[in-house]
Amino acid sequence: MSRTHVLTTETIESYQSLGAVVLRGVFNAQEIQTLEQGIEHNLAHLSPLVQVASQADDPGRFIEDFCTWPSNPSYQSILLNSTLPHLAAQLMQSKTVRLYHDHLLVKEPGTQQATPWHQDQPYYNVSGRQNVSFWIPVDPVPLASTLRFVAQSHLGTWYMPRTFRDQQAKWFPEGSLAELPSIEDKPDEYKQLAWALEPGDCVAFQMLSLHASSGVGPERRRRVFSARYLGDDARHAVRRWVTSPPFTDLEKRLPDGAEMNDALFPKVWG
Repeated sequence: MSRTHVLTTETIESYQSLGAVVLRGVFNAQEIQTLEQGIEHNLAHLSPLVQVASQADDPGRFIEDFCTWPSNPSYQSILLNSTLPHLAAQLMQSKTVRLYHDHLLVKEPGTQQATPWHQDQPYYNVSGRQNVSFWIPVDPVPLASTLRFVAQSHLGTWYMPRTFRDQQAKWFPEGSLAELPSIEDKPDEYKQLAWALEPGDCVAFQMLSLHASSGVGPERRRRVFSARYLGDDARHAVRRWVTSPPFTDLEKRLPDGAEMNDALFPKVWG
């Protein structure tokens, strides 16, 4: 059974209205230690989905990996037994919660590679608005290298997903979705949210929230585990292209528009 952690009405309403909130101290020291062990195990046993997201001449290194929880007991403990399922149910205002996938993001000291502004859901194979991603660091994250969000950007527009390093449209066809606005050039129009974080904290955000982050300084790593969950209205959105992460042959088991009722996405609440 997962631990419970009751959120305030204000926190839930902020998530619903702004698209991102900070949650302080929701993981205890043992859970952070377990998660750190899981991250180091993941780094030592990278999956076929691993990506090096930094350039070859970057003085640091940005590693991403996906969907390794079935072979990582430490990840399983956090995803299934921590407060995450209960937090997800409250933030999504959903009776049920399914695990969608895990995502490792490690920027080694001195990594210059920024994570550009983007939304997550256009890269995925799910529709629906009841969803949540948790961005959980096991290292202190200063404001300069934390995740930043555009407030209320989750409320409607889908923006064109592109590859991070060369801006290629590998998902939706060119011209079929809106292009990203000039967020940094219009701070009054696109209000940003950002929080410095300590181990035990996390940020929660809706999968259409625009977000980005900078590189990291030379003094410390930034090891982050991201956990993603789906709620009552989530449905399989079959794509004509490879999603990120890919779920190969899932359409043979789940037709377009079906509930995400598959062993890949276990129900963890409700």
